[in-house]
Amino acid sequence: MAGHSKWHNIQHRKGRQDAKRGKIFTKVTKEIFLAARTGGGDTNANNRLRSAIEAAKAVNLPKDKIETAIKKGTGELAADSIDEVFYEGYGPGGAAMLIEAATDNKNRTVAEIRHMLSKGGGSMGESGCVAWMFDNMGVLSFEKEAYGEEEILEAGLEAGVEDIIDDGDVWQVRCAPEDFVSVKQAYDEAGLKYVEAQVTMVPKNTIEVDVETGRKLINLYENLDDHDDVQNVYSNFDLPESLIKELEG
Repeated sequence: MAGHSKWHNIQHRKGRQDAKRGKIFTKVTKEIFLAARTGGGDTNANNRLRSAIEAAKAVNLPKDKIETAIKKGTGELAADSIDEVFYEGYGPGGAAMLIEAATDNKNRTVAEIRHMLSKGGGSMGESGCVAWMFDNMGVLSFEKEAYGEEEILEAGLEAGVEDIIDDGDVWQVRCAPEDFVSVKQAYDEAGLKYVEAQVTMVPKNTIEVDVETGRKLINLYENLDDHDDVQNVYSNFDLPESLIKELEG
């Protein structure tokens, strides 16, 4: 997964996320709404909502918008009907593509996602065709230059850390989704700074792709991620080191 992770870090450094701030606001707002709708508005009893609020604060979503999204999710305020859906398919090279969306029109969204996959050299698959290739996990990444493996393990073990993966330039800490908030809090209290912290879908195995296929996958991934209804895109491709170096340049 190192090639995939490095690509994400390159995106972050080059400010891609800043350039998409308006869309990021929309995504985190939808996640708060969905979390509150499915689990209620009490963050002490709803870990998904608590994580969603933390993610919203991390991108500086205004407090009033957070509160409004919660109230819409719990039904205190009127809101449009939004469905949470997953689409599954394949990208170039047979890479698995798991796409999480939040939409007010499922027919429109599925047609657009199918078209984007086809245009990008992939295809839409049946429900369940790739979901089994991923595990839902809490993931926190720490730069190797800053911390040693033992230091990270010691700070988070009692909070629920299950594994630490050597992922190229970073240590990737993994835990169960229900332990994510407590693990993150343990590192905050210990003063250990993570590069990224999120509950995400982690591929059980990755597939290596060549440079040409890697470029196609990056383009497809970014196009899907830019779609207004798409919340997250997960895949299992591993980019070649030569392409990573080219992207860093």
